[in-house]
Amino acid sequence: MRQGFVKVAAATPDIRVADVDYNTEQICRMMDEAAGEGAKIIVFPELCITGYTCSDLFTQEVLLDHAREALRKIAAHTADKDALIFVGAPISVDGELYNVAAALNHGRILGLTTKTFLPNYGEFYEMRQFREGPETAREIFFDGEKVPFGPQILFTASCMEQLVVSAEICEDVWSPIPPSIEAAREGATIIVNCSASDETIGKAAYRRSLIEGQSARLIAGYVYANAGEGESTTDLVFGGHNIIAENGTVLAASKRFQNGVIYTEIDVKRLLSERRKNTTFQTAGERRLFRVPFEIEMTQTRLTRKFDSRPFVPGAEAERAKRCEEILTIQAMGLKKRLAHTHAKSAVVGISGGLDSTLALLVTAKAFDYLEMDRKQIIAVTMPCFGTTDRTYRNACKMAVKLGASLREVPIAEAVTQHFKDICHDPEDHSVTYENSQARERTQVLMDISNQEGGLVIGTGDMSELALGWATYNGDHMSMYGVNASVPKTLVRHLVQYYADTAEDEELKTVLYDVLDTPVSPELLPPKDGEIAQKTEDLVGPYELHDFYLYYMLRFGYEPAKIYRLAKLAFAGEYDEETIQKWLRTFCWRFFSQQFKRSCLPDGPKVGTVALSPRGDWRMPSDACVASWLRDLEKGIGMD
Repeated sequence: MRQGFVKVAAATPDIRVADVDYNTEQICRMMDEAAGEGAKIIVFPELCITGYTCSDLFTQEVLLDHAREALRKIAAHTADKDALIFVGAPISVDGELYNVAAALNHGRILGLTTKTFLPNYGEFYEMRQFREGPETAREIFFDGEKVPFGPQILFTASCMEQLVVSAEICEDVWSPIPPSIEAAREGATIIVNCSASDETIGKAAYRRSLIEGQSARLIAGYVYANAGEGESTTDLVFGGHNIIAENGTVLAASKRFQNGVIYTEIDVKRLLSERRKNTTFQTAGERRLFRVPFEIEMTQTRLTRKFDSRPFVPGAEAERAKRCEEILTIQAMGLKKRLAHTHAKSAVVGISGGLDSTLALLVTAKAFDYLEMDRKQIIAVTMPCFGTTDRTYRNACKMAVKLGASLREVPIAEAVTQHFKDICHDPEDHSVTYENSQARERTQVLMDISNQEGGLVIGTGDMSELALGWATYNGDHMSMYGVNASVPKTLVRHLVQYYADTAEDEELKTVLYDVLDTPVSPELLPPKDGEIAQKTEDLVGPYELHDFYLYYMLRFGYEPAKIYRLAKLAFAGEYDEETIQKWLRTFCWRFFSQQFKRSCLPDGPKVGTVALSPRGDWRMPSDACVASWLRDLEKGIGMD
């Protein structure tokens, strides 16, 4: 539960219709299993104490009395369980029968949530036996104790204020206005559903999309426990299709027609971060719902859910190809609009033979095609200097020619050497002045050529570089439109790979593949034996780590200690803990110290959910202090 992770379980026990003793035994057995796995919220199906398919047996006092007695027995069985447990039962109140989800915690019945919408169509006729729940919850006496009874009861964890749980029952979530909407507006972060949904052709897919959609709409966790084998098959079959979702993503789902328990962890803090950012998620103005505290211990949840080490890159090849095509289109359409609006006659791209400038050139060619402009008006400029290698130079030139751009070479070594003389800098001093003088000279050349040609300078820097500040201020940091500004480095590689894989020109394909094999480098230091001497990832760290840190820090607001914990899981066997720690410290320090570069970025298109534009997704003071983030990281390392 620390850092917001709450282990939850959706359980479908074996039952026998109307055999309350047997069902109670199976519920308690499965409860023991789930609690033993560390589940803090355990959800059972609708009316599972008796079986959902009892039909008119629900009018028999012997069944109802036995079910009431069983609920007390099950509640007593929770005395030593550190969990909030929901069990479906038929309960008679004031002479009327209700379908309820009983909330149990440490031996007590905390509340009885009533079903709001009773299906009375097709194969369902619940109104024959049950009454709809009241409009609002109230307290009733149940076995001599006051117990909340009604819809939308909120169960709040005493040890973790963010953990607020509310229940609904089966049909409630299929209705136009599910009760969970109001519960979420009043703070519920996890919705549970005790369900008995039968299997018909196509229903499983719809059920899954329904739970996905409801969890997304509510920005909540959703735990759906469905009735399964053991229910009567007189007219229906129940498949035990359990689903656990979080904000539109299914984290776990059971195989149908196979009773059992599924587990995962819902990240409550992640949900609250999403709600805070989403201004269309409107909280209720006044609190109307019943709140009932429950007790669980604050422990370290053992994580079983997976965290992708490359969160910006889809794992499946087909999905990745689709994503790449969409991103290239967004980039090109953004540039198309800017070229058309400015009546630009040309586009100027500085090409180095590296990944970023390659992607920028490919996008520019695509934008020119959209505008039906001659690619000859793309001016691809190579500017060899002290660090340029033959390999990158040849690749840059070949690529420009194969794409139909106009290649222009402007050697800058002489100009930079003169600049060193002007500012009295020793050329043998390979400090930041030595490097940045070259980057700024290149930018000046590009800007002036764009003036000559009535064009725009197309920025090549990517989002990962912007996050780390790995750009020369007023050098490659500046352009007239930055097409790669919201594309992370790990995705840049896949975009170029996709273009190469789908290219019809074999020579272009070969060049692009060689660019992909070239180490990432600004090439600002002299080569060693003809090879690149300056490798970016040796200096600032692996980009797959930095992109992981960037994604979870910006997308979900995770603190460094939590990011460190997840990185250890995601990169197990790839990077050791010391390496992850080292580069996470670097990321935090650089992200804060380099904000001044992001505060004055050129325009560029947003392509994903994470972006750093100071006009859009990320607005941060340039002089904010990183101390609290570094302190949190050290605290997380100390907990190892």
